[in-house]
Amino acid sequence: MRRLCIYIMMMLAFASAASAQDTRAQEERKARLEREIAIIDRQLAENASQSSSMLSDLTLIRKNISNRKALVAEADAKVRRINDSIYITQKEINRLQARVDTLTSHYSRLVLSAYKNRDARIWYMYMFASDNLGQAFRRFGYFRNLSTHMKNEARTIRTMQDELAVRKDELAQMKASAEAVKKERVQELEKLRKDEAKADGVVKKLQKDRKKYQNQLAAKKKEVNALNREIARIIASAMTVDSKKKEKKPVDLKLDGEFSKNKGKLPWPADGPVVSGFGKHFHPVYKNLELPPNNGVDIALAKGTQVCSVFDGVVAQVIVMPGYNQCVLVQHGNYFTLYCKMKNLLVVQGDKVKTGQALGTIDTINGQTQLHFEIWKGKNPQNPENWLR
Repeated sequence: MRRLCIYIMMMLAFASAASAQDTRAQEERKARLEREIAIIDRQLAENASQSSSMLSDLTLIRKNISNRKALVAEADAKVRRINDSIYITQKEINRLQARVDTLTSHYSRLVLSAYKNRDARIWYMYMFASDNLGQAFRRFGYFRNLSTHMKNEARTIRTMQDELAVRKDELAQMKASAEAVKKERVQELEKLRKDEAKADGVVKKLQKDRKKYQNQLAAKKKEVNALNREIARIIASAMTVDSKKKEKKPVDLKLDGEFSKNKGKLPWPADGPVVSGFGKHFHPVYKNLELPPNNGVDIALAKGTQVCSVFDGVVAQVIVMPGYNQCVLVQHGNYFTLYCKMKNLLVVQGDKVKTGQALGTIDTINGQTQLHFEIWKGKNPQNPENWLR
């Protein structure tokens, strides 16, 4: 029995620790989603006074919708966890209350018995009426220990009543917490409906002037293609001494290997939501219209955010491109990372950089404060989200 109790206590402690860890993870996810929503809300507010791309606005709004849905799901999960805790606590309260009632009833009988036998002569007569000496000693021991037993019972009752009060207070706090989360959920759903209505409005505007937005896309494709050609040229140059002789430059194999081993573990260049992912995408309104391919990811950031290197390396090139402003290409052996749409650069070509070192500050271009980030393995672009932790 004792072993069983110890085992149960260990399991409860383990479950409590696991629950606390899960709660921390949930709270961290909630905080991250709220930060991302705040960043996007600021960008949308700033874009409202500028002639920014409607497609960009729609992308931001839909990202917000996705985040708000995730927040609602987090709220639902939290309410379920609190309700589970309320159920368990209520059962514990019921158990404690039943125990207190039993002890109180037993204590009342003890008090009544002590009151009835308060005359010492009755005690003596009871002992003398024993059938034998052993029974007399037992009766004597009972009367002698009655007072101590009553005190112990009273102490136990007080202790359990205190624990019961604590549990009831915990239950009240849980119920209040559940109500607060439900209120937050209702508010988030209202914001979600407003964002969805806003997205519908942008879609209608986009549908009214297809030719205008097709021209915008054509201009964007030119910018993307120009950047891709320049990056391919710089990478080819970085990997050879002479383009005619095709002589290979020495590659830092150690750095190359370390970069490769850190796939999925690299830090993000800046903290913000990914608003455009890697690869080919189609227009959210004109479904058969292909958008310019994205060789990296676009990360929405707050104004003034510093952009940092994701790994040790050497600055291979600093370039300026239309639509991308200042870009920094960092070489890590046969791997390259590209950071675009920046200003106030802190590095120049040939500088050695460390993981987490600031390269410059994010710039705002056409109302968008977004970092364009790419990872290349030789001449092949990689999906950054597979490399970043």
